[in-house]
Amino acid sequence: MGFSLSNLGTGGPIIAVLAVLSLLSLALIATKVIQLWAVRSGAAGREAALEAWARGDKHVAAESVGHERAPADRVMGYAISALRDGLQGPRLEAELMRRGNDEISRMNSGIRLLELIAMISPLLGLLSTVLGMIQSFQELEMAEGAANASVLAGGIWQALLTTAAGLLVAIPAAVGAGLLSARIDAAAQTIESAVGELLLINEKPTG
Repeated sequence: MGFSLSNLGTGGPIIAVLAVLSLLSLALIATKVIQLWAVRSGAAGREAALEAWARGDKHVAAESVGHERAPADRVMGYAISALRDGLQGPRLEAELMRRGNDEISRMNSGIRLLELIAMISPLLGLLSTVLGMIQSFQELEMAEGAANASVLAGGIWQALLTTAAGLLVAIPAAVGAGLLSARIDAAAQTIESAVGELLLINEKPTG
């Protein structure tokens, strides 16, 4: 006997929605993994840039972060360029904060959607289960106690199946959102640390 969404009664449309949400979340996770893969790379280049800046070799410092692979490289590269042009103080700090926030916002794009999928998928499954249970007990009431127990049990497991489907969609989305958010937080700390060290070195008197 074949299986189709029509076998699930009122749960069929919600199962279809959950299937779409599952594909969307998996595609989004894959996209974000690719996007965030290199956000913490380039530590050696940034360290070389700081050492070059400390000894006054500004050209080498700029070259060390010129490849711009990681967000910290881009923000630090701008900071080096701005300092070379004489921009300092609150104006530079405000611009660095704006650029850092832009990088974090770009990395966070799509994470809220993953969190939303993780939140609503179990609720959709639970809603379908409740509707299915209501339908099963309505059929039992209409049969006035003469309902076939196997038919009633079939209606109940079909209803519970949607709850399981909702959890199967929500768990990967929640895990993905959590791990990706942790990586973004680490990248944000890398930006702050790199720029902070550069500004601190720049304030130290040379010689």
